[in-house]
Amino acid sequence: MSKHDFPQIHFYDQDFVDIYSKTWTWVSAFWMNPKTGEQDNEGLFIYPENSKKIINQFDSIFSSFFLVYSNRNFDACKNIDYFYARQEENGAIRCKYDTENDQPVLDSSNPNGIGLPLFAWAEHNLYHKSANKRRIKEVMPFLQKYVTWLDENFKQENGLYAVPASVSRMENSPRDDAYYPIDFNACMAINANYMAALGDILNDKDLSFQYKRMYFSIKTRINSLMWDNDTGFYYDLDKDGNKLSVKTIAAYWTMLAEIPNADKADNLIDHLNNPDSFGTEHPFPTLSADDPHFSEDGNGYCGSVMPSFNFMVIKGLEKYGHYELARECAIRHLYFVLEGLMPNENKEPGDLWEAYLPNREGKAIMPGNPNFPKKRYLATVGLSTIALMIENVIGLSISLPRKTVDWIIPNLEIMGIENLSLKRNLITILSNKSSRGWEIQMESEKLYYFTINIIDQTQKTLPVPSGKCTILIDKL
Repeated sequence: MSKHDFPQIHFYDQDFVDIYSKTWTWVSAFWMNPKTGEQDNEGLFIYPENSKKIINQFDSIFSSFFLVYSNRNFDACKNIDYFYARQEENGAIRCKYDTENDQPVLDSSNPNGIGLPLFAWAEHNLYHKSANKRRIKEVMPFLQKYVTWLDENFKQENGLYAVPASVSRMENSPRDDAYYPIDFNACMAINANYMAALGDILNDKDLSFQYKRMYFSIKTRINSLMWDNDTGFYYDLDKDGNKLSVKTIAAYWTMLAEIPNADKADNLIDHLNNPDSFGTEHPFPTLSADDPHFSEDGNGYCGSVMPSFNFMVIKGLEKYGHYELARECAIRHLYFVLEGLMPNENKEPGDLWEAYLPNREGKAIMPGNPNFPKKRYLATVGLSTIALMIENVIGLSISLPRKTVDWIIPNLEIMGIENLSLKRNLITILSNKSSRGWEIQMESEKLYYFTINIIDQTQKTLPVPSGKCTILIDKL
């Protein structure tokens, strides 16, 4: 395999395959030497903002979820390590840095430069795609100091965290009165949950117990203080602890954190299916469609569909076993992303965009902000065209340390992946229909365990030996 070979995907809609391949081609242009600005695959993954080379914590974390599939052509850890290297003595890691001088970029809306605490989530995913246990041991001191800084500076007496709503990056969302944002608190729970999981990987029972206790403490407070039974939704709180009435996509971080029980999760999913809430033609808008501030033109975070938040919602659906809905929404979202590549009614060329319209094709707009949405914003759109494509449309879930590949699909279709590198093991998994019925053709250099899960039909786990083999579905 040459250096420039990325995994190939197979799918019945060639447009999906084409945009997947194009994304990998375009990603190269955003890897640059932060000092010179020249393209450099050994540099950092940066989107130039206003001629500055700003590295962003949110995008660096999220981009790692698709860069792990690059067959090591791109280092999925590089941007994240940049933030660890700039951790301050008190444990602080700021959300933005100017890479030309390595100084944090702060503003009045977020003077402490706080970001959503998701490093542990990213590290857990990186571990399952690389099996690099040594890395977990090396980064754990950074993660612990970071959590301690957040705990000591932003945790309040009621057990929740008070930070500016702008920390979520939902800059013009109608959340001005939010003092306890639901998304930041849910992300603290996500981080604690994955910190405990990393402790388990290190066989450190004390570490695991410490963060499990922290997770359950936050989970209990979110459920008791931020859930509203009448509307079946989680809300931000004001300074006095009163629930605000604005329904935003931020509430769905709770599903990724596994905070709602089954009944609460069903209520949240009902909102995703309701066209008057989050079930718009293009799932999922950042603001509920029944809110007076909702805009059919997106207007920033007043209705735009953002790939990063769609990824978050779809991963939350997976946590509750809603694989079919997750796949259906991923496919609908990708069709709108594809439509965004077409020229609009004003004959302006299309591209991949930071934000899309909720009920029709095209990019979102934000009056007064000509820089919105960012064009070819691959740091987040790559989640859709690569990560969702592999994990939800094709349906593959991979864990290298467990030596497992799970294939979860609602029904058999002609699709699969070819030459995906699992460390030093290239694998190919393709489904085809032959005269013998549906068969899965597989090729691997080493043994691994393959689980085929055709939802509501069959589930089987088989050891896949090195070399080529074929599984006949009718024989399972």
